[in-house]
Amino acid sequence: MAAKDCDDLSREILEHVGGTSNIRSVAHCITRLRFKLKDVSKADTEVIEALPGVIKVMNANGQYHVVVGNKVEDVYDSFLAVSGLTGGGEVAADDGEDEHKTVAAIAIDLISGIFQPMLGTFAAAGIMKGILACIVQLWPEFQNDGAYTMLYTVADGFFYFLPVILAYNAAKKFKMSEFNAMAIALSLVYPTMVGLTSGEVIGSISLGFLGTFSWYATFLGIPIIMPAAGYTSSVIPILLMIAFAAQLERWVKSWMPASVRMFFTPLVVVTVSVVLGYLVIGPVATAITNLLGAFFQLIFSLPVVGSVLGCTVVAAVWMGLVIFGFHWSLVPIAIMNITNPDLGQDFILASIIAHSFALGAVVFAMYLKNKDPKFRAIALPAMISSFFFGVTEPAIYGVALPDKRAFVVASIGSAVGGLIIGLTGSVIYVVGGLGVFNWLSFVGGTTGFTYMIWAIVASLVAAVLAFGIEFAIYKPEESAQ
Repeated sequence: MAAKDCDDLSREILEHVGGTSNIRSVAHCITRLRFKLKDVSKADTEVIEALPGVIKVMNANGQYHVVVGNKVEDVYDSFLAVSGLTGGGEVAADDGEDEHKTVAAIAIDLISGIFQPMLGTFAAAGIMKGILACIVQLWPEFQNDGAYTMLYTVADGFFYFLPVILAYNAAKKFKMSEFNAMAIALSLVYPTMVGLTSGEVIGSISLGFLGTFSWYATFLGIPIIMPAAGYTSSVIPILLMIAFAAQLERWVKSWMPASVRMFFTPLVVVTVSVVLGYLVIGPVATAITNLLGAFFQLIFSLPVVGSVLGCTVVAAVWMGLVIFGFHWSLVPIAIMNITNPDLGQDFILASIIAHSFALGAVVFAMYLKNKDPKFRAIALPAMISSFFFGVTEPAIYGVALPDKRAFVVASIGSAVGGLIIGLTGSVIYVVGGLGVFNWLSFVGGTTGFTYMIWAIVASLVAAVLAFGIEFAIYKPEESAQ
């Protein structure tokens, strides 16, 4: 999209969401501009949806979503320039902003706000891990070369220091100093503390399905309980620590004299958060992590039907979850599964490998049968985006969902793909790219390329099935009515 077109679209969107004064904040994900509006009733949704370049408008989980597809970064940058707003930041936020939100809406907004900004880089690191895994499978000696070591830092560095990235994003959501948050996170990945777990275990306690907790040192006689791999690559511990630190920071600022606030506030907040983080919050977070993992392991390990049922259901409902943003509730769990040294793999996101292929195939079938130029102009890029790059929003909102039946067909195809993944026990070893790049996520462990082959089979079967059903039942003249 040309710069002038982006600017024109941005001005129209700004006007019809109620102007700058009605915007609390604006950010973007892979395909959407995400607004927090003071008064949603001031936004003219029908007008915005009719704008050239806008695919769909959604109001979900406390956010006003304007779906513009793959050109979202250009439109976002243009919108910031036109509006004068700061991207992702607060804009005249009022007290009681979440007053009328449901608990679910607040939770989804929190999770998505923390994880969305990093997904592009996170996926890139996952793709590199997949590529290196493929090379090692074909050329084992490469693992001893310095090139492998250097490239692996590109792949694994982001995962290793994940708590620092999450701390920065969480600080923005919890409205605290990003530098204080990162200082807390850095203490979790500090080499001396990480190295403690390689020493002698001086005590341990078993809590059944919550796991066995060991300690390698004490703090004034209090056990410093840590996971065997420390807190590198962890998710829940740092999120809970930042949630606590944000409250502590606000309290400290309320009484700390202004003359010393600049350096004494960080001193108190970081010190207290780190100490309590290691002694209390970390062990509690580890227990929660173990509990979540055990819950999904229980479902997926049910005799005979566990993995098959779990994978099929998750795959069938995934696109429905995407519409309302509820898919974010599963992403952190998948990341925890992969970064857990005792597991190192994930079955949840493995099950949805076929959904973008089924959706792309459905849109392609509609494209072949529908000769309307306007429809085809929307369908072709949506199909390419979904099938090859795994970005499904344009296909969902622009093509499949308005037809309804096409959305169901795509979900059926996705479910069949999930069924194949479940039957074969395939898992992913990294949270990698989307679309065809996601196949690389299945390479690793002792299985070599086996799971990747099944992922490709699941994707193609889902695509062929969905295409066949949609091509047989789709009637453009009925959809136009």
